[in-house]
Amino acid sequence: MISSDQPGALAGVGAPSPGPNAVTGDAADQFIQIVDVVKKFGETVAVKGVNLSVKKGELFALLGSSGCGKSTLLRMMAGLETVTSGRILIDGEDLAQLPPYRRPVNMMFQSYALFPHMTVEANVAFGLKQEGVPKAELKDRVHNALELVQMGRFAKRKPHQLSGGQQQRVALARSLVKRPKLLLLDEPMSALDKQIRQRTQIELVNILDQVGVTCMMVTHDQEEAMTMASRLAVMSEGQIVQLGTPHEVYEYPNSRFSAEFIGSTNLFDGHTVEDEADHVFIETPDLPCQLHVNHGITGPLGMPVTISVRPERIALTRKPPEGAHNWGKGVVTNIAYMGGYSLYHVKLEGGKTVIANVTSLALTEIEPPTWGDEVYVRWSASAGVVLTS
Repeated sequence: MISSDQPGALAGVGAPSPGPNAVTGDAADQFIQIVDVVKKFGETVAVKGVNLSVKKGELFALLGSSGCGKSTLLRMMAGLETVTSGRILIDGEDLAQLPPYRRPVNMMFQSYALFPHMTVEANVAFGLKQEGVPKAELKDRVHNALELVQMGRFAKRKPHQLSGGQQQRVALARSLVKRPKLLLLDEPMSALDKQIRQRTQIELVNILDQVGVTCMMVTHDQEEAMTMASRLAVMSEGQIVQLGTPHEVYEYPNSRFSAEFIGSTNLFDGHTVEDEADHVFIETPDLPCQLHVNHGITGPLGMPVTISVRPERIALTRKPPEGAHNWGKGVVTNIAYMGGYSLYHVKLEGGKTVIANVTSLALTEIEPPTWGDEVYVRWSASAGVVLTS
């Protein structure tokens, strides 16, 4: 991991010092503006009127399944696809007026796209040579970029002599050395195995934070987006369905799609029977009791709703719960041991299966249930989120 007190680590690599026209205040919150952007491929609409603002210095993630339009949006920013309608602006400049090679944007592909016949040093220097950067400046910038990603000692190696994580660092250095205003990352961890991926995620965030470059990444990996991004947008069928911090999107999904796509959840369908400012009661066929959520909703009584309860919010007991709400009785049908916790699948008397994430510590406090055991599941009023779509 890169230390923030590394002498000279940022020299010649990070974005230039703010000048008299630097973005400040509200303008900094709209450093990147995507305005009513539409992309059509023939009769197919891949991106449907997307509006989005990204702050200067932010690491922003576009998250969604394959075919949702996230990569198309990224490619339009890079100039690899043309915008059918709408505008994309960086620092107030409309990118539509600029060819790809003149945009203040650099894109790091998931394949890394390193030249196999060139050394690490030559790969990083390639873009600067194309721009005609003087040799002395080129050498310094390449050196600083490689030191920043801790690849200086591998400068003379070829890509095939590097591990996947090392190749990714070289690709990052090659992107940062050109001092882009915006760095685009396309599935940056997809070529790495899980153990290396988890370590590299944190290292990459630290490097980008030191450099201060604005970054947009595309991923279908929820854990990757939650770990790396300061904010994220969930996309589906060419549209943004939810926007917020990882905590906001996970804890307060605004739709059934977001709740199911980000992590795992238990969903209970029902209808409202009482709705006040500080609580709502829902009747559901899935439980022998009413659902109680400690926030109200705006809508008529009897309206259909869905309640989302994350598995880690559900407690497992052998004794009947004392409360009158938010509980069910069932039988353990499956157990997945995950090390620090176990996932219990409990089939309720009404037929619905509930998943409870039970920590190893919590299991030491009760006799751990096994397959076929009768158990109770319960959760607090603050654990549920009401979904109306």
